[in-house]
Amino acid sequence: MPKGPDNAGMPLILHGYHYSVYVRIARLVLAEKDVAYDRVEVNPFSPDIPAAYLTLHPFGRVPTLVHDGFALYETGAISRYIDRAFPGPSLQPRDARALARMDQIIGVVDSYAYWPLVRQVFSHRVFRPRLGQPADDAEVARGLASATKVLAALEELAASDTFLAGPAISLADLHLGAMIAYFTAAPEGATMIQAYPRLAGWWKRLQARPSMAATAPGLPVTQV
Repeated sequence: MPKGPDNAGMPLILHGYHYSVYVRIARLVLAEKDVAYDRVEVNPFSPDIPAAYLTLHPFGRVPTLVHDGFALYETGAISRYIDRAFPGPSLQPRDARALARMDQIIGVVDSYAYWPLVRQVFSHRVFRPRLGQPADDAEVARGLASATKVLAALEELAASDTFLAGPAISLADLHLGAMIAYFTAAPEGATMIQAYPRLAGWWKRLQARPSMAATAPGLPVTQV
């Protein structure tokens, strides 16, 4: 696997939507590895996604990473590539079981956490109102109901240690962290996570990392 300063001078471009949690995951990995890059804004919700972008990502989603002409999409592939291709602290455990737990948590987050935490609770309680768009309280309620099962499962999977897969930060922390940041922007989410001691302690520690502040997307200005 390529690793080391040989990659440092090669152009690195991250294409993505400013408010996407998956773009933030990639940005968190780049920040933790201290890798410089350029950004190109792409809104996957736009009715006219640029044709040039669709040549990079035929499904029109985000993010896409281009490194010295090598184009890569799918967040899991991007985050693992960055960790392998650049120097800095490894973001994947060496122990087989810890690595499997990291992969499991990422899978749980993608399959079960993203929709209720982000698309239901955050979108309808926080994001849509900020844009002056209609929000659905019933969607928030459904998201919160699903979130209880998701958070309970993650509480059980989380290591009784500093981070989710052990004493060192891993891709699992960054993957879940981007979503918890949005979930806890809703008052109900901020309250709910306190019922899960391991997750609450983990989130407090993760929030303090410079990478979290450096990649915070903020929120759109409230429309009137």
